[in-house]
Amino acid sequence: MSKRKYAWRKLQNASVTGITTLCALVTLVPLFWILYYVTSQGIRSVNVAFFTQLPKPVGEPGGGMANAILGSGILLGIASIVGIPIGICGGIYLSEFGKNRVGDCIRFAADVLVGVPSIVIGMFVYALIVLPMHKFSALAGGVALGIMMVPIVMRTTEESLNMVPSSLREGSLALGAANWQTVVKVVLSAGKAGVITGVLLSLARVAGETAPLLFTALNNRFWSSSPTEPIASLPVQIYTYAIAPYDDWHQQAWAGAFVLIVTILGVNIAARLLSRNRHGRAI
Repeated sequence: MSKRKYAWRKLQNASVTGITTLCALVTLVPLFWILYYVTSQGIRSVNVAFFTQLPKPVGEPGGGMANAILGSGILLGIASIVGIPIGICGGIYLSEFGKNRVGDCIRFAADVLVGVPSIVIGMFVYALIVLPMHKFSALAGGVALGIMMVPIVMRTTEESLNMVPSSLREGSLALGAANWQTVVKVVLSAGKAGVITGVLLSLARVAGETAPLLFTALNNRFWSSSPTEPIASLPVQIYTYAIAPYDDWHQQAWAGAFVLIVTILGVNIAARLLSRNRHGRAI
């Protein structure tokens, strides 16, 4: 290769590397700007009362979003009961038995469901649960969030189990283990870090959803733990306060947004650490 052609290739490589680096930085700028702005606006109103007190009426200082924080936890708990078992079992089927047309159809349906707007899922659960019950409820909100979790958990579980070496399966079967024992005790155990990562990512995905909860769980300004009654949630409370014409509610909304974004960021970091440890052990 001539020196001129070699220099031209180095120039092309440097140019493409510079362009991709610039694009990555341009992508990161809005993210860090949002994090900075939400932190600067919200951290001023975060205090002990925010986590322990109910919302105050208009004009009264103080108050918090303790009921919304508890409500979000309840909704995520119901969503986990609905979405995690179905997602994990579906992922096991796709990985171990889904190398056929049925499996392809399930994968396609899961990929489509990931892209469905959350408000559509909220309307579906509204027709499925809210209308027959004749009332909004935490159960309906949890089911809506659980449906959103299923495809994420399913596809992540499938990819995690596909990374388990076939030699482990063959060794287990050669020792006389049944097929279901191999899947549960060997394959799933070896890929559990990836499965947990998928679960955490799905929880982070649905934790900030507002639209489906407006159609299902609605809201509640008081303590509520019954799954058959309307319940408060942090995203809906933030939305309600943000569109209100009161400055003190706006500050509470920024505080709620700060708490929510820190929580989601923490869950994503935990998922990344689990994923990194999984790859490290695989290597």
